[in-house]
Amino acid sequence: MNNKHKLFAASLLALAIGGCAVTSEPIDRSASEDRARSDMASIYKNQEPLEGPLTLHQAMARAVKYNLEARLKVMEEALGQRQLDLAQFDMLPRMALSAGYAGRNNVGASSSQSILTGTQSLEPSTSQDRDREVADLTMVWNVLDFGVSYLGAKQQSDQRYILQERKRKVIHTITQDVRSAYWRAVAAERLLNQIDTLMGRISQARINSQLMSAQRIGDPVQALSYQRALIEATRQLEEQRRALTLAKTELAALINQPMDKPYTLALDDNYMVPEFHGDFAELEQQALSNRPELREQDYQARISAAETRKAMLRMLPGLEFSAGGHYDSNSFLTNQSWADYGVKVTWNLFNVLAGPTAIKVAEAGESVAQARRQAMSIAVMAQLYVARANLQEATRQFKTSEEMATLDGQIAEQLRNRYKTNNIGELELIQGELNNLQTQLKRDLSYAEMRNAYAQLFVSTGADPLPKDLPDDKVQTIADALQISENSWSR
Repeated sequence: MNNKHKLFAASLLALAIGGCAVTSEPIDRSASEDRARSDMASIYKNQEPLEGPLTLHQAMARAVKYNLEARLKVMEEALGQRQLDLAQFDMLPRMALSAGYAGRNNVGASSSQSILTGTQSLEPSTSQDRDREVADLTMVWNVLDFGVSYLGAKQQSDQRYILQERKRKVIHTITQDVRSAYWRAVAAERLLNQIDTLMGRISQARINSQLMSAQRIGDPVQALSYQRALIEATRQLEEQRRALTLAKTELAALINQPMDKPYTLALDDNYMVPEFHGDFAELEQQALSNRPELREQDYQARISAAETRKAMLRMLPGLEFSAGGHYDSNSFLTNQSWADYGVKVTWNLFNVLAGPTAIKVAEAGESVAQARRQAMSIAVMAQLYVARANLQEATRQFKTSEEMATLDGQIAEQLRNRYKTNNIGELELIQGELNNLQTQLKRDLSYAEMRNAYAQLFVSTGADPLPKDLPDDKVQTIADALQISENSWSR
């Protein structure tokens, strides 16, 4: 080996050893900060501004359009379509193109030897140039591979439909979450000002009582008991305020509204009680036909059945067609370019041995998919009955809460009148107004539960809140479609 070859071998060895020792560098904090700023800019990018009081259906529309989980499902659906397009290429023949240069440092000569005498029968000769250019274009198509690829493409198509059903499920879940958060946020918007006003009055009453205690006016035990009652009232109001404040934050997260931007809600004092008068047996059939979870299992069953057919196909021999064009610049060749073609049968005997086991595994997958679908059908039916029972109970609870809120409102009004005429003390008035606030809160929260239970009955049937096609993707267009769908369900 000459020095040049030794140097080349040493360099190659050093490169291989160095490659084994490569390590990655930790991500710099500044890069993470840049990524955070970029994410924050893209999260709220190109969103329609929120103008005016936010209605329920506008909130649901903004969640459908801007919620990041919904965006993810849309992207997954698009990815599924791309994967289907890619799987269809597997059905095409294999075509390989190669071109290059071949050379050697000496003549590729050979001689021959007689097998009878063992003597050389031909002087050394060559039929190949030392340097030559070669090119090949070969196409091979296997009928068996085509069949397996065709079934694989069908399976990928079903996977795309599964992603569509999961997208439907996400829309159901998001709209329900928005509905629940919205009505609790409405309760917050309606009652927070009243809570803050009452807390201010309680704080002033505590200051006055502490001043009187410092001046030793009145019975000390009575004064301390009075202050304790005021503190207890403050604690109850703080608990209520905390729960209500979080509702608007939760709603903002669902509709992808920046947390630092305040917004208002459309308030409606009309507590409408929804009623269901439909055919429940028809709802059962609709739920078993339309629920995204069950339709996903239908596609999974088709995928499992296709897997069984693929296992059967792999046991068969394959018929392979081939054709190709070739070029070789070798000057000794009579024909430097030529075409060849052929047909042959290929059979992987190990697939024949493993085939029965593969078929049993695929059939077991079909049985599991069927059992899963049946179990899920029972769960869907249970959800439907639970939704109906929840609606009935939530309606009763709301009516009771509404009666209590009306009575406490009347009591609070009477206490205000008595306080103005000095017939009662401030603590009794504060306690009455606190009771009134608590019953109003319970009424609003029970109303939210009732509206959610009614919508859950709608969602449990698997009905889509949105049509398949919309004229555009504006928030108001989506909101109008959601309202039309809900009104149609109510009728």
